Amino acid sequence: MAPATYAVEPLPTGPPWRLWEEVGEEAAAAQGVFAPVYSVSFGARNKVVIAPSDSRSLTLVPEKCEGYCRGVDGRAGPNLACEGCGRAVATRMDDCGLWQAVWLEPDAVVRRPSGLPAGPPPGWDDLRLAGHRLPPVEPDGRWSRRWEAAAGVAPAHLVVATGGRPAALPAGPVTALLGPAVARFLPAGPDARTVELAGPGIPAPRPRPDVLLVPRHPVTGAPWRPPGDDAAVVPLDSGVWAYLAGPGETSPMPATGVLPHGVLRDDYPLPPYPWYPLTPHRRAFVDTLAGLPAVRTARLRGLYDGYRA
Repeated sequence: MAPATYAVEPLPTGPPWRLWEEVGEEAAAAQGVFAPVYSVSFGARNKVVIAPSDSRSLTLVPEKCEGYCRGVDGRAGPNLACEGCGRAVATRMDDCGLWQAVWLEPDAVVRRPSGLPAGPPPGWDDLRLAGHRLPPVEPDGRWSRRWEAAAGVAPAHLVVATGGRPAALPAGPVTALLGPAVARFLPAGPDARTVELAGPGIPAPRPRPDVLLVPRHPVTGAPWRPPGDDAAVVPLDSGVWAYLAGPGETSPMPATGVLPHGVLRDDYPLPPYPWYPLTPHRRAFVDTLAGLPAVRTARLRGLYDGYRA
């Protein structure tokens, strides 16, 4: 999480965990899991996640600071306690392979207004601003973690939207960046479902393709939809979508004569180039697919079981 931001997870997260075999399909479905997983969370719903730097007056609970590597992973439950009363109120996670975060227990914290005026939530048109685009590559040559997650989440929704059938991505940056991930999780062959990028500020493709790649609202999480359209859409991280919709200048051409105002020189450094292929986050794919009710159909359940093998 970025500093001074938060998010709410409506589904159960964290311990206690129960094995799938003990829970059964119907009880797991009530927890938001619709396909076999190793264990199902029966933790609290509506946990609030914040950046670790935004937590105050909390102290670690030493006996609950287990982890796999050089950090803590929250496996034993809340590991942060209030300095004043000693009650466990949150879980710090910062082990290797995990995003650093603090998860607040909803029944142990109280929301109080700050007294500061709340800014207006971003509108769909704000996604077109250059500052909202999320570059896929970090300055050191690594892929963005959000891009790796998006490359796992989006194909899971695409598997459902296409019914597990082949998908034909549009030429350009969508295929260049997401094509390998889609090829990994979807079969190849004839009768492919057509996929196009769509969203605010993009002319609606005609005829309407089978599936639209659309942005997910950065605050509400709701996917964008064309007015009056209820056909299949695949939601994308809004920053990833904004980059695909308008990646900006990536190949500057030399200019002759006097440079007009606002024209970039042709000798600034080239954009960073990744030193390994974009690898979709496998757990993001599997967990997202397991959380979609359509995975219970025979065809998609067969695909899901093959991915987990």
